[in-house]
Amino acid sequence: MPHFNKFVNFGYGPPGTGKTLLAKAVATECAMTFLSVKGPELINMYVGQSEENIREVFHKARSAVPCVVFFDELDSLAPNRGRSGDSGGVMDRVVSQLLAELDSLQSSAGVFVIGATNRPDLLDQSLLRPGRFDKLVYVGINEDRVSQLQVLQAILRKFQLDPAVNLQDVVDRCPTRMTGADLYALCSDAMTAAIKRKIQQINDGLDSEDSPVLLSAEDFSSALKNFRPSVSEAELLRYRSIHQELSGQ
Repeated sequence: MPHFNKFVNFGYGPPGTGKTLLAKAVATECAMTFLSVKGPELINMYVGQSEENIREVFHKARSAVPCVVFFDELDSLAPNRGRSGDSGGVMDRVVSQLLAELDSLQSSAGVFVIGATNRPDLLDQSLLRPGRFDKLVYVGINEDRVSQLQVLQAILRKFQLDPAVNLQDVVDRCPTRMTGADLYALCSDAMTAAIKRKIQQINDGLDSEDSPVLLSAEDFSSALKNFRPSVSEAELLRYRSIHQELSGQ
């Protein structure tokens, strides 16, 4: 693996598109320690404790190099300074501490930082300047059927399917705005329908408890009846607008 003093990346996009999964994949592929931190976990009611929590995260990262530090829900940890509304200025100090730790990574080899958020418009803009979170990656929704089929096949690796199920047909019947989380929810709903069907068949004496639960085409049809994508068209347009704005920077 090449030697880097610092690598700071930032992923943003609609919820359920796999931002966290991508960060874990980076750590796995590079055989590095993965330190995942959700922004709200570091916020503490006591004066100075939130800043101490941030320092502790980076201390752990330096002790476990090579290490990937992943900040999820970054907008809750680093909102625009002066607009957070807390009378004590706690969030302003938290943002300043995070910026100081990111800048100190210039002298630390083997520490890689990745951030993710669903609301990049709420972030303090100083985080996005060169030298900090300067590599921005938009993780959007795969609206082409080929990509959706690949995601569905990956999700269903741990499910048992009826041989008659045509996954391409299932994907073609799905709404276009299907995130990875939506496809997983669809499979879960189909499994619920399959379990209900199996229980009914057992009660009718047509099946036994020893046989596996197989997802059928009817189960997917049942799951699709009332299914709605988690990201609306208006939300998707807003994310595209944010993406264009950040790309222009």
